[in-house]
Amino acid sequence: MTANFEQVFGRTKPVIGMVHLGALPGTPLHDPTFDLVKGARADLLALQDAGFDAVMFGNENDRPYELSVDTASTAAMAAIIGQLKSDITVPFGVNVLWDPMASVALGAATGAQFIREIFTGTYASDMGVWSPDAGKAMRYRDRLGRSDMAMLFNVSAEFAHSLDQRPLADRARSAVFSSIPDAVLVSGQITGEAAALSDLEAVKAVLPDIAVMANTGVKHDTVQDVLRIADGCIVGSSLKIDGDTWKAIDPDRARDFMDRVRAVRG
Repeated sequence: MTANFEQVFGRTKPVIGMVHLGALPGTPLHDPTFDLVKGARADLLALQDAGFDAVMFGNENDRPYELSVDTASTAAMAAIIGQLKSDITVPFGVNVLWDPMASVALGAATGAQFIREIFTGTYASDMGVWSPDAGKAMRYRDRLGRSDMAMLFNVSAEFAHSLDQRPLADRARSAVFSSIPDAVLVSGQITGEAAALSDLEAVKAVLPDIAVMANTGVKHDTVQDVLRIADGCIVGSSLKIDGDTWKAIDPDRARDFMDRVRAVRG
């Protein structure tokens, strides 16, 4: 594990719970009557009460997604997180979909301990041709004085098809060699859809010394199998009311999920 990963998460297989912010101002689904801070606070407290190791704030509701987000979206996320800082008791991260530079800026501005994004590769996606620049994002992080902020690289982008036809494990190994991520994330095809266990196994087999995490679709009945392979996971949809991505966190589902995590850990 990298020093940044251990500093944030220790050596335990971390489970990160998602705080999906409501649609932000300027986005098509924004509802001006919805209290964004109140909604985020309720989800944050439910995750912390359930015992999640960390939380991550994301703009999942800002559909259709953009590869270069409006500055107002990043500013709104910073304002919301700023109002929640006194409530946060666990490490937290951020992700501005699908913009690495905005994610770095938000993480630096809010004091986040980690960020998640697509930093490498080239994809044909729902948002058009997708070609991020890991070198630019990492240099930006360091220029902002946050070399301690862990970078979680999603190497199998949702809503997209990699134009690099090397096997996933080869792409992951290459990304680690060329870009020095603190963790590699393996995803399903869309939000809430599971990564194949065979993909997790293949990536972990070639990256024994780097944290490999399941990024999407981890469910109550699969988390134990996932954590036997992966070094941690990120979970959102499974914790929501009725398992619906767009609803609030269900405190009972969140507690049940972490009960199952503790069983496989201990």
